Amino acid sequence: MAVRWLRRYGCGVVLSEQACVSGEMPDAIGWKKQCHSVLVESKISRADFLADRTKPFRQKPEAGVGCERYYLAPRGVICSEDLPAGWGLLEVCGHEVERVKTAAKDLRSEMGFRNEMNLLLASLRRVEVRIEPQSITDFLKWKNRMAKYNRGKLPEGLVSAEEEPNAYLIATVGG
Repeated sequence: MAVRWLRRYGCGVVLSEQACVSGEMPDAIGWKKQCHSVLVESKISRADFLADRTKPFRQKPEAGVGCERYYLAPRGVICSEDLPAGWGLLEVCGHEVERVKTAAKDLRSEMGFRNEMNLLLASLRRVEVRIEPQSITDFLKWKNRMAKYNRGKLPEGLVSAEEEPNAYLIATVGG
């Protein structure tokens, strides 16, 4: 549910349960434009939520990941008053996720950014290991191979990498 919510929230890249050098293993984290990250921690019970408070990256929030940070739990498990400063709350109501409290958008520190980069790089490395003997670079150039095998033309419906829109790489003025 957290991954689906992040996709609907506009995150183009979403990872779930990937370890970070800080020891944090986000249930789900996604990135929107301009490297803006959104963390979702899922909790199934009040005891689970209370235990989360003792983790080192919760005790030292500057080590945590996520520009925005949310807890996701069944309705009534977490009260807004119990949330750490700046955190938002998502509640599960049947098959839907409702945003009860909006998170602050500036919770990530420089250390948190480095931890996110570590998480992303470690995840890319896991991909590279699985696609060996190819490198990630070669794997990402599959469109070039498709054009080569198709007498220089990309198959219908595909555009070249240069023409492919990628809003996540476009910087906007003023943040």
